[in-house]
Amino acid sequence: MVIRTAPARGHRPVLEGPGFLARADLQVLIDLLREDGRRVIGPTVSDGAIVYDEITSLDDLPRGIGDEQAPGRYRLRRRNDERLFGYVVGPTAFKKWTFPPLVPLTRAAKDGHRVTFSPEPIDVPPVAFLGARACDLAALGVQDTVFTGTAFVDPDYAARRAKVFLVAVQCTTAAATCFCTSMGTGPEVEEGYDLLLTELDGGFLVDADSAAGRAMLARLPVRPAAAAEQYGAAATVAAVRARIGDPVPAAGLHDRLLAQLDHPRWAQVAERCITCGNCTLACPTCFCTTLSQVTDLTGRDATMYRSWDSCFSPGFAKVAGGSFRSRPRDRYRQWLTHKFATWWDQFGSSGCVGCGRCITWCPVGIDVRDELNAIAPAVPLVPEAPIVEPVAATPNDFVTARVVATRQETADTTTLTLTGTDPAFAKGNTGQFAMVALPGFPPLPISISRFLPDGIELTIRGAGPATKAMCALQVGEQLGLRGPLGNNWPLDRAVGRDLVIVTGGIGLAPLRPVLHAIVADRRRFGDVKLYYGARTPADLLYRDELERWSARHGIEVSLTVDRAGPEWTGRVGIVTHLFDQAAWDGANMIAFVCGPERMMQATSTTLAGRGVPASRIHVTLERHMECGIGLCGHCQMGKYFVCRDGPVFSIGQLGDIFGREGI
Repeated sequence: MVIRTAPARGHRPVLEGPGFLARADLQVLIDLLREDGRRVIGPTVSDGAIVYDEITSLDDLPRGIGDEQAPGRYRLRRRNDERLFGYVVGPTAFKKWTFPPLVPLTRAAKDGHRVTFSPEPIDVPPVAFLGARACDLAALGVQDTVFTGTAFVDPDYAARRAKVFLVAVQCTTAAATCFCTSMGTGPEVEEGYDLLLTELDGGFLVDADSAAGRAMLARLPVRPAAAAEQYGAAATVAAVRARIGDPVPAAGLHDRLLAQLDHPRWAQVAERCITCGNCTLACPTCFCTTLSQVTDLTGRDATMYRSWDSCFSPGFAKVAGGSFRSRPRDRYRQWLTHKFATWWDQFGSSGCVGCGRCITWCPVGIDVRDELNAIAPAVPLVPEAPIVEPVAATPNDFVTARVVATRQETADTTTLTLTGTDPAFAKGNTGQFAMVALPGFPPLPISISRFLPDGIELTIRGAGPATKAMCALQVGEQLGLRGPLGNNWPLDRAVGRDLVIVTGGIGLAPLRPVLHAIVADRRRFGDVKLYYGARTPADLLYRDELERWSARHGIEVSLTVDRAGPEWTGRVGIVTHLFDQAAWDGANMIAFVCGPERMMQATSTTLAGRGVPASRIHVTLERHMECGIGLCGHCQMGKYFVCRDGPVFSIGQLGDIFGREGI
């Protein structure tokens, strides 16, 4: 870091790069802004939410308070730190000050036969917005285009916007409703600010992007930011991007959406939508208004006011013959297609910045991301034909694979690394299994615990003669394989969602490829939680990977054991007990569960109680199998052959046959 001394006497050093501002010294910034005659608008707690309002000191900020958001749900929570900006966004946006909900526009007077009109004087004080996120800045940019970027300019907006000083804050956390990554608006703040803060444990990285910002930065008590502080800030924001993922494929969305004006989903969503307009009121870019006039008692003097309106209002589209959007489905379609499609035609951008406010503050929990993906999916949901037909096409053919490595996972569990497998394994997918055979033993279904470029890994617990013989294999020995068989964990459905993985003992093996796939493209997924139980601490599989998943890849790993000695300091009890202190709900969650059926039943019930729909709870079933392709009849379960139609099913698919005795 190089410090260049400003030539003017008495000025602070000018930084070549970001500076560091202690948390307590943020008060200096607030005081300086107010000394300059600005009202400071920032985050504060009011009525159980973090809203933007006028503040005067650090005590007004939400110190140590975060938020939890899901469709139709918002809750504040106490954080384990003293951060001032450890939340996402609340119900209000800064447009309340640049585009107020009620503004006088014109005064009119009548004197006999003479009438006069005069514009309402525009006299607004300068303001400073403290805490603007990337989506907030993008929203201001959208409204700049709407109100000042065409041949027609709104003078009230232009006057207010010209007097704004913007102090932006990088996002260091994300909500389950965020999708700025899909809209290309965040989470990184890149432009459009005067000052930029990135909150760390002890204070803020601070940088400037305008002449006014640089002048303010020169007045602040900052020191040069250390390289470690700069790296930590960048890594934190990158982790937020990974957490949000890419829940709405935006490429081509304009054309895809406008091609589906008669999609049946419009009627389906209208059955839930109560056309309350909350989404448009919370939205930072919606600009629809209506005009009203207030007169004096004589009727000679009148003032025209502009106030916010909503395309969801029953009278919004009213004409002489009635409303041309009388049905809720028409109003919802108008809003969604305008926001994500025709806004491009009118203003050259999307009307959505991905802040998620419309999702959180919808009283019936409509998730705009789900509606977009249902109405205008990015690609047809047609499975690709396999490039290589597996050996498993017949029940009698095996390929010979060679053991190239073994790893003792626990006292009775071994992982075998195999090469020389059928080329079809290179196209295998998470959740699939192989039929594994040794001479003298019947073939057994074994889950594939890892796919390698030139082979696979099998994690096998020695429970019977055949599996014990497999665990005893040495490097260089061979066995027979058929596969890959069965279907896969639906990871494509988890993109953009939070994911909870619940398993016990050897059940982690079929889910290990899922975790590898998540780590390989972490940004596509939201929060990922792994709840894993074992008989004893010594029975935990993949200990080194558990640590890496937790420490490096943002996966929340929670462990429990049935029995523990004095060396174990973690939880003791069945795996569903890990849910007891969990604060999340399942509105945006998908679940993958593997274990004994009673454990999966209990887990499914618990997940359903937290709002995870049956269609998004997936289990993998274990049944006696000898052929692996539905020809031997052993694994029949109602209308399904587990080997051929599974082994992965959703609880919604299984219905009441799951857990039913004797099925």
